[in-house]
Amino acid sequence: MRAPAERAFAAVGAAGGLTLLVAPAAVLEAIGVDPDLPHIRGAVRLLGARHLAQGTALALMPERLSPAVAVVDAIHAASMVALAAVAPTYRRAALLSAAVAVGSGVVTVRAARAAG
Repeated sequence: MRAPAERAFAAVGAAGGLTLLVAPAAVLEAIGVDPDLPHIRGAVRLLGARHLAQGTALALMPERLSPAVAVVDAIHAASMVALAAVAPTYRRAALLSAAVAVGSGVVTVRAARAAG
């Protein structure tokens, strides 16, 4: 992940995390999820903190962290699919989160392979 495009991807992930952290209700409304669902704003803030930390760390140490980031994304995606299966109220948010995690994991793996 040495190319500017890969660092830009990490920066976008960090910026997205910051957005989730500081404006969870706005993000939830934008994706059509009720921001007043129990615990959802806190969960979105927590996810935002993870994305902010993950994107920042990945931009700084991509060679060392790419495999771990891909594993974290895969675990997150699996947990969100499980949540969607058992909690219909949170299904839309969970499936969107899973899709983002899968996309992030795929990009991270491809960038790591391209780097070397």
